[in-house]
Amino acid sequence: MSANTSATTQSAKMKKDESFLGKLGGTLSRRKKSKEVSDLHEEGKNAINAPMLPAGTDIHPEDTLLEENAERIMLDPTSRENLKFKDLLKVLIDWINSELEEDRIIVKDLEEDCYDGQVLQKLFEKLSGRKLNVAEVTQSEIGQKQKLQTVLEAVNELLRPHGWTIEWSVDSIHSKNLVAIVYLLVALAMHFQAPIRLPEHVSVKVVVVKKREGILQTALVTKELTSTTEMMMGRFERDAFDTLLDHAPDKLNVVKTSLITFVNKHLNKLNLEVTELESQFADGVYLILLMGLLEDYFVPLYNFFLTPENFEQKVHNVAFAFELMQDGGLKKPKARPEDVVSLNLKSTLRVLYNLFTNYKNSE
Repeated sequence: MSANTSATTQSAKMKKDESFLGKLGGTLSRRKKSKEVSDLHEEGKNAINAPMLPAGTDIHPEDTLLEENAERIMLDPTSRENLKFKDLLKVLIDWINSELEEDRIIVKDLEEDCYDGQVLQKLFEKLSGRKLNVAEVTQSEIGQKQKLQTVLEAVNELLRPHGWTIEWSVDSIHSKNLVAIVYLLVALAMHFQAPIRLPEHVSVKVVVVKKREGILQTALVTKELTSTTEMMMGRFERDAFDTLLDHAPDKLNVVKTSLITFVNKHLNKLNLEVTELESQFADGVYLILLMGLLEDYFVPLYNFFLTPENFEQKVHNVAFAFELMQDGGLKKPKARPEDVVSLNLKSTLRVLYNLFTNYKNSE
């Protein structure tokens, strides 16, 4: 083949390649422009649909896909930094971990650890003493939602007769709606009289996104998660000490005298004597020694702080005394260790009265 023929063939091939690249470039260019137009359209739609959206709040793609008249609730970013709200989350997490310690379940983040129903199932079963008919482990979204459905049906069946407003649903929990999860956990803690102190007056702001006539409408709404301790405890049957302190304070000294007589009957064996219930049990030492005397065993000194130097060491002592009580077959005290350490009279009375009713005939 001559050199001229070879050059002509190579030239034709180059033109063909250039033509192909030109077409490809044109196609890519058109696709890029099409995407830019689509993005611009989406940006414009969001700008029209959400003109009142609070600063710092993102509308996720799924929010623009809401069905007509449907709504979605999102926690306002500023509320995440609310110290009371953070405190509430910590109290709830610590409570769950305490309840599920035997199951070796450790919760670190309520949104990530509660959405699939596993933790909520175990927590409800532990609190209610009722076994739910659900699969133990579910990886699929359908399986998780089915488990949530079973758990929430059981919860709602329990709480509705007591006047609770149901602020949660399968979809809200599974979509990691933190406000719905907190509402549910607060309701469970209050209903089962958890031995925790919920922070008072915790409110958060939420962004409510609704779809009306194809347009997203947004509003900023305040949600109250907890009220006062008295109002929250008002859902429970008030005990003898509530009635005593509110309506018969004159009889309080009679009760205190009876309890002092009871504890001294045993502490005197160690040459110890109590004169002030509020203060002398606050560091937990007398409680621990009293339990050893009542159950007739020696408590090793390395298990507690004989001369606690700070609040944390005192809380450790009282919590340890509570463990000894449970080991002795008593129910877990309703009071929190922190309340006893803080000289809360009702909490201390409840703990001692529980011992009195169980050991009043002990010598």
